[in-house]
Amino acid sequence: MSELADRLAALEARVAALESAGVSGAPASESDPHPSTGGVVGYSGDVHLAGDISWSMTYSPDGVLDLPPDRSVEVLAALGHPVRFAIVRALLRGPMSATALQESLDSLSAGRLYHHLKALTGARIVDQHARGDYRLAPRTVVPALVLMMASADIAGELR
Repeated sequence: MSELADRLAALEARVAALESAGVSGAPASESDPHPSTGGVVGYSGDVHLAGDISWSMTYSPDGVLDLPPDRSVEVLAALGHPVRFAIVRALLRGPMSATALQESLDSLSAGRLYHHLKALTGARIVDQHARGDYRLAPRTVVPALVLMMASADIAGELR
Protein backbone atom coordinates (compact mmCIF):
# COMPACT_ATOMS: atom_id res chain seq x y z
CA MET A 1 0.00 0.00 0.00
CA SER A 2 1.35 3.46 -0.81
CA GLU A 3 2.06 6.04 1.88
CA LEU A 4 -0.92 8.12 0.72
CA ALA A 5 -3.22 5.09 0.90
CA ASP A 6 -1.87 4.29 4.39
CA ARG A 7 -2.55 7.85 5.53
CA LEU A 8 -6.03 7.86 4.03
CA ALA A 9 -6.85 4.52 5.68
CA ALA A 10 -5.62 5.84 9.04
CA LEU A 11 -7.76 8.97 8.71
CA GLU A 12 -10.81 6.96 7.67
CA ALA A 13 -10.36 4.65 10.66
CA ARG A 14 -10.04 7.64 13.00
CA VAL A 15 -13.19 9.28 11.60
CA ALA A 16 -15.12 6.00 11.89
CA ALA A 17 -13.97 5.61 15.51
CA LEU A 18 -14.98 9.18 16.32
CA GLU A 19 -18.36 8.79 14.64
CA SER A 20 -19.05 5.55 16.52
CA ALA A 21 -18.19 7.37 19.76
CA GLY A 22 -20.72 10.08 18.96
CA VAL A 23 -18.21 12.79 18.09
CA SER A 24 -18.70 14.79 14.93
CA GLY A 25 -17.23 17.69 13.07
CA ALA A 26 -20.44 19.62 13.70
CA PRO A 27 -21.25 21.74 16.75
CA ALA A 28 -22.93 20.03 19.67
CA SER A 29 -26.67 19.68 19.23
CA GLU A 30 -29.65 18.08 20.91
CA SER A 31 -28.73 14.74 19.30
CA ASP A 32 -25.18 15.00 20.62
CA PRO A 33 -24.51 12.49 23.42
CA HIS A 34 -22.60 15.28 25.17
CA PRO A 35 -25.03 18.20 25.08
CA SER A 36 -23.45 21.45 26.06
CA THR A 37 -24.78 24.38 27.94
CA GLY A 38 -21.40 26.03 27.52
CA GLY A 39 -20.89 26.27 23.76
CA VAL A 40 -18.44 24.50 21.49
CA VAL A 41 -14.68 24.12 21.55
CA GLY A 42 -12.70 22.90 18.60
CA TYR A 43 -9.68 23.04 16.37
CA SER A 44 -8.87 22.47 12.76
CA GLY A 45 -5.99 22.58 10.38
CA ASP A 46 -5.02 22.22 6.76
CA VAL A 47 -1.36 21.28 6.90
CA HIS A 48 1.09 20.84 4.03
CA LEU A 49 4.39 19.82 5.62
CA ALA A 50 5.46 16.26 4.80
CA GLY A 51 2.11 15.62 3.18
CA ASP A 52 -1.38 17.05 3.00
CA ILE A 53 -3.49 16.67 6.12
CA SER A 54 -6.84 18.30 6.84
CA TRP A 55 -8.50 17.82 10.19
CA SER A 56 -11.32 19.39 12.13
CA MET A 57 -12.68 18.54 15.55
CA THR A 58 -15.44 20.13 17.63
CA TYR A 59 -16.75 19.00 20.96
CA SER A 60 -18.89 20.44 23.69
CA PRO A 61 -17.03 21.81 26.73
CA ASP A 62 -19.11 19.52 28.95
CA GLY A 63 -18.10 16.56 26.78
CA VAL A 64 -14.43 17.51 27.04
CA LEU A 65 -14.72 17.75 30.83
CA ASP A 66 -16.33 14.30 30.91
CA LEU A 67 -13.55 12.59 28.92
CA PRO A 68 -11.48 10.09 30.92
CA PRO A 69 -8.11 11.69 31.66
CA ASP A 70 -5.76 8.68 31.49
CA ARG A 71 -4.89 8.70 27.77
CA SER A 72 -4.87 12.50 27.59
CA VAL A 73 -2.43 12.69 30.49
CA GLU A 74 -0.22 10.09 28.78
CA VAL A 75 -0.11 12.20 25.60
CA LEU A 76 0.62 15.41 27.51
CA ALA A 77 3.32 13.69 29.56
CA ALA A 78 4.93 12.30 26.39
CA LEU A 79 4.99 15.75 24.79
CA GLY A 80 6.04 17.42 28.05
CA HIS A 81 9.66 16.31 27.82
CA PRO A 82 11.96 18.65 25.84
CA VAL A 83 13.60 15.82 23.87
CA ARG A 84 10.24 14.29 22.95
CA PHE A 85 8.93 17.70 21.95
CA ALA A 86 12.00 18.09 19.71
CA ILE A 87 11.43 14.64 18.19
CA VAL A 88 7.82 15.52 17.35
CA ARG A 89 8.91 18.86 15.84
CA ALA A 90 11.44 17.05 13.67
CA LEU A 91 8.92 14.40 12.56
CA LEU A 92 6.34 17.07 11.67
CA ARG A 93 8.64 17.93 8.77
CA GLY A 94 8.60 14.33 7.56
CA PRO A 95 9.51 10.75 8.39
CA MET A 96 13.03 10.15 9.64
CA SER A 97 15.23 7.23 10.45
CA ALA A 98 16.43 6.76 14.00
CA THR A 99 19.93 7.68 12.81
CA ALA A 100 18.72 10.95 11.26
CA LEU A 101 16.74 11.77 14.41
CA GLN A 102 19.79 11.09 16.56
CA GLU A 103 21.92 13.37 14.36
CA SER A 104 19.31 16.14 14.47
CA LEU A 105 19.21 15.97 18.28
CA ASP A 106 23.00 16.38 18.63
CA SER A 107 24.39 14.64 21.71
CA LEU A 108 21.54 12.22 22.37
CA SER A 109 22.63 8.60 22.71
CA ALA A 110 20.85 5.88 20.75
CA GLY A 111 19.59 4.35 24.00
CA ARG A 112 18.03 7.63 25.15
CA LEU A 113 16.52 8.22 21.71
CA TYR A 114 14.80 4.82 21.74
CA HIS A 115 13.60 5.46 25.30
CA HIS A 116 11.89 8.67 24.14
CA LEU A 117 10.56 7.07 20.94
CA LYS A 118 9.02 4.29 23.04
CA ALA A 119 7.13 6.87 25.12
CA LEU A 120 5.92 8.64 21.96
CA THR A 121 4.84 5.43 20.23
CA GLY A 122 3.17 4.23 23.44
CA ALA A 123 1.16 7.46 23.55
CA ARG A 124 0.21 6.85 19.87
CA ILE A 125 1.81 10.10 18.73
CA VAL A 126 4.59 8.54 16.64
CA ASP A 127 4.38 5.49 14.38
CA GLN A 128 7.26 3.22 13.55
CA HIS A 129 6.65 2.90 9.81
CA ALA A 130 9.43 0.46 9.03
CA ARG A 131 12.34 -0.89 10.99
CA GLY A 132 14.12 2.20 12.28
CA ASP A 133 11.90 4.66 10.38
CA TYR A 134 9.57 6.90 12.36
CA ARG A 135 6.85 9.33 11.43
CA LEU A 136 4.10 11.26 13.08
CA ALA A 137 0.86 9.33 12.85
CA PRO A 138 -1.25 11.20 10.25
CA ARG A 139 -4.16 11.53 12.71
CA THR A 140 -1.85 13.34 15.15
CA VAL A 141 -0.34 16.00 12.86
CA VAL A 142 -2.96 18.73 13.36
CA PRO A 143 -3.60 17.93 17.05
CA ALA A 144 0.16 18.01 17.76
CA LEU A 145 0.52 21.38 16.05
CA VAL A 146 -2.52 22.66 17.97
CA LEU A 147 -1.02 21.47 21.27
CA MET A 148 2.25 23.20 20.42
CA MET A 149 0.44 26.40 19.48
CA ALA A 150 -1.88 26.29 22.51
CA SER A 151 1.03 25.74 24.90
CA ALA A 152 2.90 28.66 23.31
CA ASP A 153 -0.24 30.77 23.68
CA ILE A 154 -0.60 29.86 27.36
CA ALA A 155 3.09 30.67 27.83
CA GLY A 156 2.56 34.09 26.25
CA GLU A 157 4.77 33.36 23.24
CA LEU A 158 2.18 34.27 20.61
CA ARG A 159 1.58 37.82 21.71
